[in-house]
Amino acid sequence: MTKRTNLIIGAGPAGLTAAYELGRRDIPGIVLEADDVVGGLARTLTLGDYRFDIGAHRFFTKVKEIESLWEEMLGEPLMTCDRLTRILYKGKFYEYPLKARNALKNMGIFEALACIASYGRAKIKPIPQPSNFEQWVINEFGEKLFKMFFKSYTEKVWGCSCTEIGADWAAQRIKGLNLGKAIAGAVFGKRGKTIKTLIDQFKYPRLGPGQLWESCARNIVTRGWSLQLHTKVEEIQRFDGRVATVSAKTSNGHLHEYSVDQLISSMPLRELLLSMRPAPPKEVLDAATNLAYRDFLIVALVLDKPNIFPDNWIYVHSPEVKVGRIDNFGNWTPDMLPDRNTSCLAMEYFVFEGDEVWSGADDDLVKMAYHELGVLGLAKGKVIKNRVVRVRKAYPVYDPGYKARLDVIRTWLGEHVLNLHCIGRNGQHRYNNQDHSMATALIAARNIAFAESRDPWSVNEDAEYHEIAETERQAPIIPPPSNLDKSRAVGVVRV
Repeated sequence: MTKRTNLIIGAGPAGLTAAYELGRRDIPGIVLEADDVVGGLARTLTLGDYRFDIGAHRFFTKVKEIESLWEEMLGEPLMTCDRLTRILYKGKFYEYPLKARNALKNMGIFEALACIASYGRAKIKPIPQPSNFEQWVINEFGEKLFKMFFKSYTEKVWGCSCTEIGADWAAQRIKGLNLGKAIAGAVFGKRGKTIKTLIDQFKYPRLGPGQLWESCARNIVTRGWSLQLHTKVEEIQRFDGRVATVSAKTSNGHLHEYSVDQLISSMPLRELLLSMRPAPPKEVLDAATNLAYRDFLIVALVLDKPNIFPDNWIYVHSPEVKVGRIDNFGNWTPDMLPDRNTSCLAMEYFVFEGDEVWSGADDDLVKMAYHELGVLGLAKGKVIKNRVVRVRKAYPVYDPGYKARLDVIRTWLGEHVLNLHCIGRNGQHRYNNQDHSMATALIAARNIAFAESRDPWSVNEDAEYHEIAETERQAPIIPPPSNLDKSRAVGVVRV
């Protein structure tokens, strides 16, 4: 009889954290990863000796345990980076978060007064029960500021009108940025209430986030875990209310079947449900099928000029270009950039798989990216290296109705697949940050190791944006009870 094992699908931050936590408690298992590298969206890629992220990955958390875990996994202290991020709109740089004095200088007095008047109208007569992103932001900031600083960028990110995006996403990512307080602070200075807003420093591994997850992967292997790259899950067999086996195919076409004790999944929730046999009921499959994702493409450019701009990254709100964000990794840590007389920029494009940009030839995409740098006034020097990277299902979409679909899926999974633990951004179809994803993984791992029954889905349900410092976010991570005998744990497999 085949011995059952603890199986983790996905070697991103969530999957590797779960394996790390179980490995610390001498519980081995297997991690399956479809890609050829670990780290998921938080991996670090190379272009010769240049290093760049798949988008910007800051390390910031209010959860002290996770902060300590980062350095433990990495094996060296994280570096402290000063944060400078600005919005580029109509050729001018606006500080982010918006600061009244800077905005006034860029807008001019009449435009600024129009924004304040629009804000006042929204506060006097708000839209009742806002149901989408556009309505939520207009209520918070006024229609004028919505059109200037939210509409274009948000529609680039999600590829649809702001009226097609749920208000939940705005509440999670923008909550706490208060224009009224910002104006008071600018007018009254220290006499106004001190505002704690977005962080001005963050932690970062010396060689990028991939350094941490590569180190974590090596660690779990030494603790008895098997890490199998190039291995894509094809089918999940259920029997008697549990996952019984998982079939996965390697890059050379070989199909392997794994007998499962406990299954931790960070694979996209839609694909998880569609791969189950026997298939879930129709209403559950319909809910899963209608979960939407946004894909992602990066054009990395090495230019032969330094100091293109001083920011870590820039949000591009200018509607005349397709690029949504530009990262400058030479401004993160010195070791990301081997030659300080050059610059390494990552041009971020939010796309759908199969659309015009996604399907473009790499050479054409490099030309487009450099042309857009010129349109924005940032094309300094010539391109000496380039690389195009495409990422599928980078962002779960918070469209209207997604929450009801998740409720259907969660209810069915909780009642009919008792040894399945869904974790991470794609595993829960939630726009989690890295520390949120790790929190879900810690809870799932401790449920297995200590026979606990805490809910990984409870992380971040308050929708508190992770950089707002006015309140502490409550991520439900509690150290496991020291008096709990490991012999009582479920899912412990000795191999």
